Amino acid sequence: MSEEKSKRPVIIFDTTLRDGEQSPGVSLTVAEKLEIARQLARLKVDVIEAGFPITSPGDFAAVKAIAAEVKGPVICALARAVRPDIERAWEAIAEAEKPRIHTFIATSPIHMKYKLRKTPAEVLKAAVAAVELAKSFTPDVEFSAEDATRSDPEFLVEIFSAVIAAGATTINVPDTVGYTTPEEFFRLITFLREKVAGADKVTFSVHCHNDLGLAVANSLAAVAAGADQVECTINGIGERAGNASLEEVVMALKTRADQYGRTSSVYTPEISRTSLLVERLTGMPVQPNKAIVGANAFAHESGIHQDGVLKERTTYEIMRPEDIGLTAGRLVLGKHSGRHAFRERLIALGYNLSDEELERAFTRFKELADRKKEITERDLEAIVQAEFPVEAGELTLESFQVTSGNQTVPMAQVSVTFHGERRTEAATGNGPVHAVYQALNRAVGVSPELREYSLKAVTAGGDALGEATVRLEWEGQSYTGRGLAPDVVEASARAYAAALNKLLNASKTKGEKKVALAEGAL
Repeated sequence: MSEEKSKRPVIIFDTTLRDGEQSPGVSLTVAEKLEIARQLARLKVDVIEAGFPITSPGDFAAVKAIAAEVKGPVICALARAVRPDIERAWEAIAEAEKPRIHTFIATSPIHMKYKLRKTPAEVLKAAVAAVELAKSFTPDVEFSAEDATRSDPEFLVEIFSAVIAAGATTINVPDTVGYTTPEEFFRLITFLREKVAGADKVTFSVHCHNDLGLAVANSLAAVAAGADQVECTINGIGERAGNASLEEVVMALKTRADQYGRTSSVYTPEISRTSLLVERLTGMPVQPNKAIVGANAFAHESGIHQDGVLKERTTYEIMRPEDIGLTAGRLVLGKHSGRHAFRERLIALGYNLSDEELERAFTRFKELADRKKEITERDLEAIVQAEFPVEAGELTLESFQVTSGNQTVPMAQVSVTFHGERRTEAATGNGPVHAVYQALNRAVGVSPELREYSLKAVTAGGDALGEATVRLEWEGQSYTGRGLAPDVVEASARAYAAALNKLLNASKTKGEKKVALAEGAL
């Protein structure tokens, strides 16, 4: 690698909206994907892989919307090495400021024999044809050799050399099943960069899965070997055990610049907000001890650690919370605060609401201030996120009442507005939350299966906001909802209503079910 190239920032390719959405149980709407893409642009990732357009009308619509509206990053669409996929990908990203087509085909003996049922010569021919077709639409073409780490290195040299000659500008080496190790991957990247014809003219990329918990380590080993681009996801979400975690890769490069000599262009103060947004919209909670963005990442309980940090932060902290967008300050707001102070604090947090939206949020804030002694920044963000969901619907929870006890059958009565009509229904259940859910089902006339339910405190203290997350399944599709309130039953009811809204919105649109693919993805 030339000295000039070795000093360039590592290209951060975010695939949260494509590989991340392939996580079991995750199904994002067009509006939710667009919201995440806008935040990824604020995070200043270099490339957003917006989706896999051929898989469904919904995925196509999301990629097309992102391509048309999100400026700054390269907008990339995935396609198998076949004409219909590539043409559909181009149709989706044609309006992008900086479009990229990412085409792939499997190259390992096991995939070629059992999945593709093709010879290496046939795979090579398909790869070249795919790159040539993609190149006819856009100059920015990425080619991936699926399951590269279980492929014959000599065959990788042959196919990469051929697709570079055909016009590929980025060559991706995926560890599709999370099989490799850092030392082995370092040797493979070094070998390919030395042997592939035209390697010095293209970007070398890596895409690592986390089946053995080595995705980030393998990605960093590849950077040390000269890789130019790392493909990763927010919170490390993705198929099976997930992908390399973007925040871990980025902060490792930043914190250990002495080791890698390269950093990224990511604006790290947006990391925390991006993580929270993805957690909220996917319904995939971040484990407390998760590196960088976990709730405990900057927490110290041990007396020795606390004493050390108070005397000198660097004794036990190698990063500052501020580096990822966390602040230790508290809001100086309470039930006596006025609209002006409330608006100014929202602006400081990055929320610019209209007068009507501000009034709604302020009313909710006053209600909360009457029930909570202390309002924190996290409380305020929770209010805005709950009051203005990414995707609204025709179902609004107006009120509910529950009766429950260990000597009585739990019963709930709910009042909702649905299709502009006020409806009131009652039902019994195994507990107060279950009774509310049964009553909501009656109000809208559907009975989805509740697959997941979780409840946690957003902030500290006995008056903390409760955050409920539910995942419903209906006709083979999953719908996630989230609710916030000081009362856990109310939070649970809001979460269920939010998930029902997604379900009802999706039922209006035909053909949203994803096509079963004959081939997998990276």
